[in-house]
Amino acid sequence: MLIVRSPVRISFGGGGTDLPAYYEKFGGAVLSASINKYFYTILQKRSDGKIQIISSDLRVVETWRDITRMDIKRSELEIPIAVIKDLGCDLSVDLFLASEIIAGSGLGSSASVCVGVLKTLATYLDLSLSKYELAERSFYIARNILGKPVGKQDEYAAAFGGLNFITFRPDGSTSVEPIMLRVDHLREFESNLMLFFTGAAHNSWELLQQQEQSTKKGIASTVDSLREIRELADHLRRALLKGDLRTFGALLHEGWEAKKRISSHISNPFIDQAYALACQNGALGGKITGAGGGGFLLLFCEEQHQGKVRDAMAQLKLREVAFGLDFQGAHVVANDPFVDGDEKCGTRWTFVPGCVSGASGEALFSRLSPPHE
Repeated sequence: MLIVRSPVRISFGGGGTDLPAYYEKFGGAVLSASINKYFYTILQKRSDGKIQIISSDLRVVETWRDITRMDIKRSELEIPIAVIKDLGCDLSVDLFLASEIIAGSGLGSSASVCVGVLKTLATYLDLSLSKYELAERSFYIARNILGKPVGKQDEYAAAFGGLNFITFRPDGSTSVEPIMLRVDHLREFESNLMLFFTGAAHNSWELLQQQEQSTKKGIASTVDSLREIRELADHLRRALLKGDLRTFGALLHEGWEAKKRISSHISNPFIDQAYALACQNGALGGKITGAGGGGFLLLFCEEQHQGKVRDAMAQLKLREVAFGLDFQGAHVVANDPFVDGDEKCGTRWTFVPGCVSGASGEALFSRLSPPHE
């Protein structure tokens, strides 16, 4: 049995500049953090030549003998099918998929699914993929195979984990810079983050497609807003590195105002009401996660004001989600061949020479981590 988990993310600034239509012209960057809400992929071997995929979130089960003939577009399980087809591998396995976050949350759950399934199958097939390769290949699958109008930030957040400044260059290359904070600053920063579900999941593809088309056409309102958002990502990083969290909160507010100028569909009267109420009760800034239109409301609020903000959000029936930051990214949780007798899975054992215990003369040995950790 092989179990992999991959995190979702929250983005603070720069969202939208990770779309190819923007970064291929101007270069983009985002400041984001992975959080400890996960997508899980569980793999077990089969012996009948078939592949079965079970999604607990979608409540869908499908089984195939020849997945290469599958029409991806006709399946709710298009992401795992696309990963399997892209790898071109001959498998007979069960894949069980489950998430702690609903789809359409604005937290990058689709990318977390793709990264998680790819990490699982690469581990199972003994394919060595760096975190950069894992993110890039997942982005390629989403963008080129599935034809989704996605940017790159979600795949990188899921693959790397942590609090990062991610730069997207016009030549298509990407660099990930971890933001290293003093322990007390990191603790305070994390404790100032609040996340509330607006009650509305949404499909961001249409919003992203509209934004990409507006960018390609050079529509001034879109390009100017994205340029401002890109600059704010730099300012947010500097404020964070200085430990100036009040300025960080104010910049988060500026970024939200700039993001709303991209499209009238990014916010709505209910979101505007909730955000205004949060600010009236002490929040320094915030934004809707993802492309907008629904999902989660992210707020930056000092601890002494959080009780009032919670009460205000409760008036609107917004549920808070407790979370922390994740610093591991996609990784193997368990890789145990004993469960299903699969020789492809498993930890490695090694004997340490030269150590003899008592009269029995038995050599001491140690158990090592799974191969791809």
